[in-house]
Amino acid sequence: MDDDSRLNRWDRGTDLTLGIASLVFLGSYAAHVLAPGMPKAAHVLFLSLMYTAWAMFTVDYAVRWRLSGEGPGFVRRHWLDTVVLVLPLLRPVRVVRTYESIQRRRGEPLLPLHARVAAYSALSISLLGFSGALAVYQAERSAPNANIRTFGDSLWWTCSTLSTVGYGDYVPVTTLGRFIAAGLMACGLALLGTVTGSFSSWMLQRFSLNEDDRRPPEH
Repeated sequence: MDDDSRLNRWDRGTDLTLGIASLVFLGSYAAHVLAPGMPKAAHVLFLSLMYTAWAMFTVDYAVRWRLSGEGPGFVRRHWLDTVVLVLPLLRPVRVVRTYESIQRRRGEPLLPLHARVAAYSALSISLLGFSGALAVYQAERSAPNANIRTFGDSLWWTCSTLSTVGYGDYVPVTTLGRFIAAGLMACGLALLGTVTGSFSSWMLQRFSLNEDDRRPPEH
C-alpha cells in the first residue's frame, strides 16, 4: 500500500512536467522533420531537446517501475507505458491525462462525463494524427515511387486513415510507413469507437429521462 501511495504521489508530482516535456518532444521533432534546411546548430538544439525529453520519459518509467513493487510484472500490467517509452511520438497523447489531473486539482471538472470523453478523444486523435503525419512524411518523402511527398499529402492521408475512410489516393510504400499506418488504423478505430459509444450512451440517457418524465406517477 505504501508503494502504491508513493507511486500515486510521483504521478501527481510529475504529470505537468512530463506533459510539457511531451509537447517539447513533439515540437522539436516537428521542427526537425519540417525544416530540414535549418542551420546545423538549430538541428542540434532540437535533437538535444528530443533526447532530453526521452531521457525524462525513461527515468519516469524506471521510477514508476521501482515504486510499483511489481517487478517484471510492471511491463505486462502497464504495457501502454512500455509502448510509449519505445515509441515516444505517442507520448503527447498522455497530455490528455495531464489535463485531467489539472482539472481534478481545481475541483470537479467543468464538463459532464460524456462531454469530457468526447473532448479528450478529439484531443487524442489530433495529437496522434499530427504525430503520425510527421512520422509517415519523414519515412516516405525520400522513398522511391512514394506518392506522399509533402507534409500536406501526409496530413490528408492521416485524416483519411484515422477516419477509416481510406480513399487510396495516397498510400505509404515503405515498411516503416505501413507499420505506422497499421498503428494509426488501430488507434483510429479505438478512439472513434470511444466517441461513438459515449455519444450513444448520452443519447440513451436523454431518451430514458424523457420517458421517465412522460410516465404517469404511480399511486
